[in-house]
Amino acid sequence: MLLRDDPARAFVPYPAVEVPNASEGPLAGLTFGAKDLFDVAGYPTGGGSPHVLAMSGIKSVTAPAVQRLLDAGARFVGKTHTDELAFSLNGKNAHFGTPVNGGAPDRIPGGSSSGSASAVSNGLCDFAIGTDTGGSVRAPGSHCGLFGIRPSHGRVSLEGALDLSPSLDTCGHFARDGDTFLRVGEVLLGPDPNPLPQEPRPMLAADCFAMLDTEVRGALAIVVHGIERALGEAAMVETAASGFEPLYWAFRRIQGREAWLTDGPMIERYAPPLGPGVAERFLYGRAVTDDEVADATRLRAEFRDRMDGILGSDGVLVLPTMPDIAPLLTESEGTLDLYRNQAINLLCLSGLAGTPQVTIPLASRLGAPLGISIMGPRGSDLSLAALAVRLAREAAEPLL
Repeated sequence: MLLRDDPARAFVPYPAVEVPNASEGPLAGLTFGAKDLFDVAGYPTGGGSPHVLAMSGIKSVTAPAVQRLLDAGARFVGKTHTDELAFSLNGKNAHFGTPVNGGAPDRIPGGSSSGSASAVSNGLCDFAIGTDTGGSVRAPGSHCGLFGIRPSHGRVSLEGALDLSPSLDTCGHFARDGDTFLRVGEVLLGPDPNPLPQEPRPMLAADCFAMLDTEVRGALAIVVHGIERALGEAAMVETAASGFEPLYWAFRRIQGREAWLTDGPMIERYAPPLGPGVAERFLYGRAVTDDEVADATRLRAEFRDRMDGILGSDGVLVLPTMPDIAPLLTESEGTLDLYRNQAINLLCLSGLAGTPQVTIPLASRLGAPLGISIMGPRGSDLSLAALAVRLAREAAEPLL
């Protein structure tokens, strides 16, 4: 039986089609939603765009990541909304509306995996999958009070899913509780090629915390103390040797160029109406030059090497997931864009480095959720998820 009651407006209201799942398996008894970038047999794939939806047709093959969950016994309950063409961090779709943030209903859910985070945070399913290119799992995870992971780049298959920026796109998942989060991770991620040791080497991203407002740092400080109580005193490190601005622009240029290569031909041919912010980002992507891409690609390689050196094979970096709690729904597009640009300074780090990052629902401010993240070496995804679950328990104990 598929979900039919959707008070959070998290699911795309497609006609319900039964999707077979295994009767037994490690995820038996759990329900899930899939971001409407992933093909599911019997459904179209709309990508948050009326035009893409109109061209989609009904899919006959299910994306491997979704099929893996079905084969593990999880039951599919629907496709979840996404920001238009997955090119936003806000969760506000000009064509399909804004899913409700279950952790703070008066605030944006974050995107572009907005429907997936909304569905889980409102208890409409046990877990959901989304994609994370520039923060599209981590941002809504933090805003909605959820566990969320951006895996190592390439760790989880994106076959049968709509692209945005292929060298940055990843498939992640959300859950409300650590047990479910880890169970899903064991199925999607598989065994680690580079597992973390039982007692990893903790570090704090000093320059990331320094960019936060005093109130946000204060809200996260008690969580950081709890993490250090669990793992030992953390060494202070600087992630951005030359500041965040070069990394910000490297990310924006690579993402913008690849997004234009992905969707530009459709946009130029059909001129579909694009929502606020989305239209401007595609115009920016079209204007990125070859020289800018070459410089950005070189800087990405240098930063990747730097992060490899910082993390080694046993390091865990603690950093803020987002600059603050989710903005209010009533904020202007200009204010949301400023917030998005500030967030990219934090979110671009694991994107450029290709490393896994987990946001943990450990803090709050003004009654709204505020995540904190841990980042590990590439290939340490499952052990990083397990560590996140451990920290959610141990670091929260002083708060009880």
